[in-house]
Amino acid sequence: MSNTPARLNLTVYQGSTLTEVLRWESSTKSYAVITGISKTAPVVITAPGHGIPSEWRVKLSNIGGMIELNTGDEYHQVSDITTNTFTINSVNSTGYKLYTTGGIVEFNTPINLTGYTARMQIRESINNPVVVHELTTANGGITFNTSNYSITLNIPASVTTGFTFMSAVYSLEVVSSGGLVSTLTVGNVGLVKEVTR
Repeated sequence: MSNTPARLNLTVYQGSTLTEVLRWESSTKSYAVITGISKTAPVVITAPGHGIPSEWRVKLSNIGGMIELNTGDEYHQVSDITTNTFTINSVNSTGYKLYTTGGIVEFNTPINLTGYTARMQIRESINNPVVVHELTTANGGITFNTSNYSITLNIPASVTTGFTFMSAVYSLEVVSSGGLVSTLTVGNVGLVKEVTR
């Protein structure tokens, strides 16, 4: 778990619903051994008992044969998880070399979100006393999915219609059941004015 918040700028389209899905990674690494890779579009990787949540990001290394997937520090988002396989929808491996042996999949271990609550405020500036909008787990603006370790921010269209700022700032805090507060993300909020209304 990192003490440094991630910087994530948000864009709000006035009159449209904002939905942003976040995933909270710890600094602890998890690894699984790769035993097979398909030459398909998209690529399917077999790593028995990998433990990767859906939509998580992974890094691949030490792959024999299909060396195109050894991409250094580049991460890929996974999908279509089973107990022993995962798909990387953005990778078409049909033109890659044939997989021969080996390989490691690496990912940051997810934070268990059970018992957490969250809060987020948008202000036109850090020192502005006026809260433009507040999202919390209590008011339904923030929801946790503890099975896939995701945090979803939601601002309905009925709210964004009333936004008038050109730019704003926000921070998102998560609070453990024991009262430990962590700032997860901070950033700017840009507003794109509505044309169709």
